[in-house]
Amino acid sequence: MDLSYSPEHQAFREEVRTFLVDHKDKAPKAMGLGLGNKQALTWQKLLIENGYTARTIPEAYGGYGAEPDILKSRIIAEEFTEAGMPGGLAGQGISMLVPTLLEMGTEEQKQKYIPPTLRGEMIWCQGYSEPGSGSDLASLQTKAHIDGDDYVINGQKIWTSTAKQADMIFCLVRTEPDAPKHKGISYLLFSMDTPGIEVRPLVDMTGVANFNEVFFTDVRVPREQIVGEPGRGWFVANATLKHERGMLGDPNAAGTRLKAIVDLMHRETMDGERLIDNPVFRDRLVALQSRVFSMQFNGMRLLSASAKQEDAGIAKLIVKLQGCELNHQLAALAIDVMGELGILYDGSPHERAHGIWQRYYMFDLGLIIGGGTAQIQKNIISERGLEMPREPKPAQPSA
Repeated sequence: MDLSYSPEHQAFREEVRTFLVDHKDKAPKAMGLGLGNKQALTWQKLLIENGYTARTIPEAYGGYGAEPDILKSRIIAEEFTEAGMPGGLAGQGISMLVPTLLEMGTEEQKQKYIPPTLRGEMIWCQGYSEPGSGSDLASLQTKAHIDGDDYVINGQKIWTSTAKQADMIFCLVRTEPDAPKHKGISYLLFSMDTPGIEVRPLVDMTGVANFNEVFFTDVRVPREQIVGEPGRGWFVANATLKHERGMLGDPNAAGTRLKAIVDLMHRETMDGERLIDNPVFRDRLVALQSRVFSMQFNGMRLLSASAKQEDAGIAKLIVKLQGCELNHQLAALAIDVMGELGILYDGSPHERAHGIWQRYYMFDLGLIIGGGTAQIQKNIISERGLEMPREPKPAQPSA
């Protein structure tokens, strides 16, 4: 990988900087999913038009249509982070479903779903986990049988992020109940307004209902709303999971947090001394900074492999594990920097930044479990990346 910046790349960096200066008044304070945030949706449209998000997605599907360029992607991330400006929208639709459809969807599905998803006009949730099928996702029991031109779905999903706000869901259902565990699963797309769907919010340890239970009772979905072939949903699902792991371990997001912590350490004091000048805290900061940099360079390695259509191997397998643990440790440093004020919640007059670091700390702890636990991720790394033998199953007691 050639990391030297050509005159073209230097000119591109200046172009990005000029854009950020010229449009700083248009940037929203928060992006989220874009729900009801007209400023965020306007910002997303502006970023797509200038190629600062959805950069390599074809114009035919609502993207910018640029050729992959690893260094330009890195320049965009660096300059947006340095300016403290939000990048494009992310989430289960944009970050997970869109690349899955680009790889495996029909032309009709790409035309119908990708453009409004990129614009933030269509919000998605993911119907994967079930009460008895979390880490062992392939054991899922939500069923769908064919009735005429429809699949009829019955079952339950859990830990479904944004289900209460979502317009659409991409959902795994068992369509061939007699097939082996990893076969007989299909990947369906359907509206959350479909009759027979009930959503029940679940309050997590942040005190907010970030998750939901979703119940399906005779939910009818047209058969053409399947991605891939019937019974081959596990193959499609693994493509989506690959993109989910990348989203949860996004090194650019970690870089943004790191910069915010540096700013916080310049402001917060202890016995009249700035925390940035305290050797103990500064040592913790530098250690985390080195890990952020390593994740960013690993991200460039992944981009390079993708551009060359190569398998990134173990580089792609470490992203979720390392990224989620790193984000939690960054939040922990911010909490400690704030001292006794770091434990405040619920709008205390002394709360810093509306309690964002407290929420990060608790939510990121959950993400070490969600999306594939740290233990499962370590098994994936050892078995698929390092080719170590699978953990032996304990012997069954004799009758």
